[in-house]
Amino acid sequence: MAWNEPGGGNNQQDPWGGGGGRRPSGNGGNNGGGNQGPPDLDEALKKFQDKINRLLGGRGKRSGSGGGDGAGGGGGKRNPFVLPVLVLIVAAVIWAGSGFHLIDQSERGVVFRLGKYTDTLNPGLHWNPPIIDRVDNVNVTSIRSATQTDSMLTSDENIVRVSVSTQYVVSDAHAFLVNVNEPEMTLQNAMDSALRQEVGNMHLQEILTTGRDRLGQRIFDRLTAYMDAYGTGLRLQTVNVESTAPPDQVQNAFDDVIRAREERQRSINQANAYSQAVVLEAKGQKQRLVEEANGYKAAIVSDATGQTNRFNSLLGEYRQAPDVTRQRLYLETISQVLSNTPKALVDLGDSNAVTVLPLNQMQAGGNANGKSGSSSMSMQQLEQISRQVVDHMNSGSQQPTRSSSLREGR
Repeated sequence: MAWNEPGGGNNQQDPWGGGGGRRPSGNGGNNGGGNQGPPDLDEALKKFQDKINRLLGGRGKRSGSGGGDGAGGGGGKRNPFVLPVLVLIVAAVIWAGSGFHLIDQSERGVVFRLGKYTDTLNPGLHWNPPIIDRVDNVNVTSIRSATQTDSMLTSDENIVRVSVSTQYVVSDAHAFLVNVNEPEMTLQNAMDSALRQEVGNMHLQEILTTGRDRLGQRIFDRLTAYMDAYGTGLRLQTVNVESTAPPDQVQNAFDDVIRAREERQRSINQANAYSQAVVLEAKGQKQRLVEEANGYKAAIVSDATGQTNRFNSLLGEYRQAPDVTRQRLYLETISQVLSNTPKALVDLGDSNAVTVLPLNQMQAGGNANGKSGSSSMSMQQLEQISRQVVDHMNSGSQQPTRSSSLREGR
């Protein structure tokens, strides 16, 4: 039998209606509390509804059997504050639960309390009172990009079309949301200003060829200064000059100018190469002549020095033995003269005879062995004449010996 079965007598074991306390006698139940069993969920819900009805001022219904009116069966006054309180409690629970929010690792939360900045939240779970606080999440790790393409005037009054791209991130979430209205649009305008400023300070040829990297660095520095001055909370990472080109209307003419400039540069390079070759060759010839002159100078100086030394040595010998030295010098001189003359005439002075010396035959006879007797006689005659010349020189006569050489008469 169930614990709440009507007419159960002592077996009635209602955990909410008994337990040793007084209860209405309308069902004839036992006032004593017996052993209690498991509660009935339906009955528990009914009792809870009765309590709510009593709180709201309605008629509650006892959980026991029987229809008699007990002490709690009568109607009571309805409390007008109960329903608003319940509504407020439920609303407060919903309001408090909606204040929890999670911030991702790549984000930062900017808290505005009643419209005023109060704090910046790091990643994690946070609670802020709804309606009072407003939390705006800002991604601070994603790389954003912006591009700018426009035609502008260079310093040499030429028009060039430049395309620039930049990559940036949000470095300060508070400044990004508060300091500047539409900071990314501000970045676009600042990039256009910086681009025009730097292009206006450079020549067209420099922008189109070797100055692109320098142009990108100048734009980066100027744009960074602008962003720091405005307080946008953005940090630039790179600025790239994507393309530089003249306007489409003058592209063909510009190509012709480029080709002419390249041809001019090629001609200049060829002329410089030829000039370098000629200059180097002239320098080589100059150095060769200088070396030859130095060599000739050294030879002449050395020869003159040798001749001087030889003359000084001969002078010392002459002072010691003048006669012998004079005779030796005479013989050496005659030998040198006659070595270059095929014939010689010798006038002995005292006699009218003129002796012809066949020097060529004498030289041929002296170089070959077993020649004819005429060659030997010629040598003998030469020795005899030489002795006569020496004796005449040693005689010390006042009349000088006349000797003449016959010029080449072959």
